This record gives sequence, C-alpha cells and structure tokens, in this order.
Amino acid sequence: MKKLLIIIAALIMPLIAGAQAQINTKKMKIGDFTEKVTKVVLTGRGFYDAALKNEVAANWRVSPYEFCTLEEFEKLKYYDDYYFLITVSGQFKKENSPGIDFLTLIKGGNGASGGINGLLEVVTIPIAPSEDPSGREFVFLPAFLNIIQNYTLESMNTDVSGYVGLSNYTLNLPHASGMQLIYSEGDISTEVTHGFLDINLDSDTIVTDEDDADDYMLEVKPNTLVSYTVSPTDPQPGSYSYKMLICPQTNELYYYRRHKISKKFGAGFLTEDIKRINSYRGR
Repeated sequence: MKKLLIIIAALIMPLIAGAQAQINTKKMKIGDFTEKVTKVVLTGRGFYDAALKNEVAANWRVSPYEFCTLEEFEKLKYYDDYYFLITVSGQFKKENSPGIDFLTLIKGGNGASGGINGLLEVVTIPIAPSEDPSGREFVFLPAFLNIIQNYTLESMNTDVSGYVGLSNYTLNLPHASGMQLIYSEGDISTEVTHGFLDINLDSDTIVTDEDDADDYMLEVKPNTLVSYTVSPTDPQPGSYSYKMLICPQTNELYYYRRHKISKKFGAGFLTEDIKRINSYRGR
C-alpha cells in the first residue's frame, strides 16, 4: 500500500506543479488589466505632460484611466488595484547616465518595495533620448499608446506574446508587401552607404528628411510604414539603438529590433536591418 501511495503521489505531483505554473504565468497575472484603473503618471514636465494627457484622452480605449503625480504613484504602487503607465529613464551598464526615455506599463502590488524594477512589467517601449529629444516622440506618441494597448491585450490571450516581447511584431512584415516604406534619413546608420541603398531600395521605398517622414504620420498616410529610431543623444559603445517601423493608418508596429552600439555599428537601421526588412517584404 505504501508503495502504491508513492506511485500515486509521483503521478499527481507534475499535475499540481503544472497547475501552479499556469497560475503564475504573465497571462494570468495581467488577466484583470481591462477591469482595473490605469494610472497615467505625469512627469512634472509641462509640455510633455500636456501632450501625454491629450493623447491618452484621444487614444486610450482598453481600460479606465486616471492621471496622477509621481508623489501619488509612490503611495499607490503598493496596491494591485492599479496599473501604471509611467515614463522612465533607462541606463545600461556601460552608460554613465540614463540615455533613453521609455514608456512602460507596470502592475502595482508585489515587489513595490523594490521600486519600479520590482513591479511586474507588462510592456516597455523606447520613446526618445533622455537628453535633447528631437520632438518626433510627440508625432509618434499616439502610435506608442496604441502599441502598448495592443500588446497588452495580446499578452492576456497568449503567453507567447507576453514573454517574446515587442520584437514579435516583426512577424507583421510579410503583410507589408506592397506598402510604401519611408525612412527618415536620420534613422539610417552612418555605416550604410549610398551605394548600398541604391542597390537595395526599390521604388516603394523612400529616404527623406525628418520633417517629410513625420508628415506621413501626421497625415495618416494609408498603406505606408514610417521609420522611427531611439538611441542616446551622444551614443557610446555599450548603449543600445532601437529601430521601429510603424503604420500611420493603424498605428501598428511592423518592425522592432535593437542592437548594441559599437565602434563599428552606430545608431539607426543597419545594413542587416534593411536586408532583413526587404526579405520579409519579398524584395
């Protein structure tokens, strides 16, 4: 009998462990997102806060939301009644100071005593360099909000989305065949030569200046993808460069990758990015 009980225990333990693992997945942890209030944390920077409030009012659709100050966030972060959309500055190991601002969605509650890093991160997207941002982040802010919401809803449905991250959106590129591709010339790394571009860019691809590229976003051009990159204002080896392609019509993310900046590879889209994008688009 004792031996039989040991065998039964051995059989049911994996089932119990499996049930516990399922309960603790990210999908389960954020399953209440649409029912809870999202607190949008204001930074104290007047112009940015005004733009954030306007764009949240115009674009946030998946959960109730309220605005709060940083001081209020510090008091409320211990409660799992709230999610927080907060702007933070990120610093990587080899950087002397924070180089990039991120817009991140986190859940309050467990881990709050450890600060923001102790809370459950739902999704984080880079939006601008911490010092001397160009202002393009305001053009793309509606898209950032849409990307955060779409990603969170997808992560509530499948753990694959929740754990793979925004890079999973690169899978959208096969659907971009026939779409016009707009690169802001400042988004292309200096290691990419004009000769390479002449050979590898087709008639559906345009390299233009920053203002003209942003006009495609502002005018909500259909059937179009527009480039956006984020890296520190003075990038150093060890910093990261983030590269995105966004559709103005739907505010959907079609491409998202990052690379570590080095002496060989500067900020922006590299030759390997352009080749990869072309291959996904059937070029």
